[in-house]
Amino acid sequence: MATGFLWHEKYMWHDTGSGSGVNIEPGEHFENPETKRRMKNLMDLSGMTDKLVRLDPRMATEDELRRFHTDEYIHSIREKSDALGGFAGPNTPFGKGSYEIAKLAVGGTIVATEAVLSGNVDNAYALVRPPGHHAERDLGRGFCIFANVALAAIHAREVWQVERIATIDWDVHHGNGTQQAFYDDPNVLTISIHQDGLFPSDSGRVSERGEKEGENFNINIPLPAGSGHGAYITAIERIIVPAIRSFEPQLILVPSGFDASVYDPLGRMLLTSESFRELTKIMLSLAKDVCSGKIIFSHEGGYSKRYVPFCGIATIEALSGIDTGIIDLGGRDDLPGQELMHHQEILIDEIAKSVVTPFR
Repeated sequence: MATGFLWHEKYMWHDTGSGSGVNIEPGEHFENPETKRRMKNLMDLSGMTDKLVRLDPRMATEDELRRFHTDEYIHSIREKSDALGGFAGPNTPFGKGSYEIAKLAVGGTIVATEAVLSGNVDNAYALVRPPGHHAERDLGRGFCIFANVALAAIHAREVWQVERIATIDWDVHHGNGTQQAFYDDPNVLTISIHQDGLFPSDSGRVSERGEKEGENFNINIPLPAGSGHGAYITAIERIIVPAIRSFEPQLILVPSGFDASVYDPLGRMLLTSESFRELTKIMLSLAKDVCSGKIIFSHEGGYSKRYVPFCGIATIEALSGIDTGIIDLGGRDDLPGQELMHHQEILIDEIAKSVVTPFR
C-alpha cells in the first residue's frame, strides 16, 4: 500500500504569538508548531517518513479560496498578513506572512487529495498548519484561517468531477466550518464526532441536520465529556459506518485532530494512540469497501506536545501498514471510563435512530 505524506517546513512558521492576555504572563499559544514538529520528528526518527511517498504542497490560488470564502475576508487576511498580522476572527491570531502559509495549508490538502484521486498513492496524510475545520465563509475561528478540507472537497468536485464526498471529522471540537460549507448540499455528507458543547459552544448539536436539499446530509455526534475508546468505536460502528455505506461516497476526507486524547489540554476525552490506530483501521476498511480506499487525512487540532506524536504515528502506521516498533509508554488504555458506559450507549443509539437513511 502506497501512503502519501505531505509536509512543509513553512507550516511551522505560522506565528500565533504568545496567546497571553492583559491578566496573564506571556507564554506559549496552544496552537503552536511543536505538536506537529514533534510528530514529524518521531516519524523521521522511526524511519517511517522514508517509507512513505513524499508529497509537496503548493499554495492555493485566490480563485480556489473564493470557492468558499468571500473576497472581503480573503483580502482582509492578506492585508493584515502583509502588515504585522492580526486576527482572522475571535481567538485566531496570526503573524506577518501567515496568509501565504494558510494558502499552503489549503493547497497541501488539495495536493494530497489529487494524489489519491490520480492513483499516485492509495491514501494520504497531510500534516498541514494552520488547521481549517472551524474557518467559516467570512470568519476565522478556533485557530483556523481557511477551510482546508472543505476547499479540497470542492476542488475534487469541480476539477475531478467527484460526485459524492464524505467528510468524517474526529477532532474533539465541532467541525462548524465544514458543516457550513455543505449545509444545503446533498452531494457531500458531513459528519462530526466531538465533545458536546466544547467549541464552538453554539454548534454541533444533533438537531443540525442540514437544510433545503442538504437536509439529513449533516450528522453531528456530540459525545459527553469523559468518553473513551468504547464510546468512540461504538459511535463509529453504529452511526458512521451505516451512514457511509448508505451514502456510498467516491472519496472520504478526514479532518484529523488528536485533541480527543487523554492528555490534551483543550479537551476532556480519553482516547489513546491505540484508539486512533483502531479508528483509522475502521476508516480505511470502510473506504476500501465503498470508494476503493480513496481516503485523505488532513491534520487539525491536538495540543499535547508529549502525546500528539504517538497518536499521529499510530494513525499513519494503520493507514500505511508500516510497523515502526515505536511503543507508547504513556498510553492509558486501562483507564476507568475507556469502556462503553450505559449513558453513552443510550445517547449513541438515540443519535443512530435519528439518522435518516438510505441516502440513495
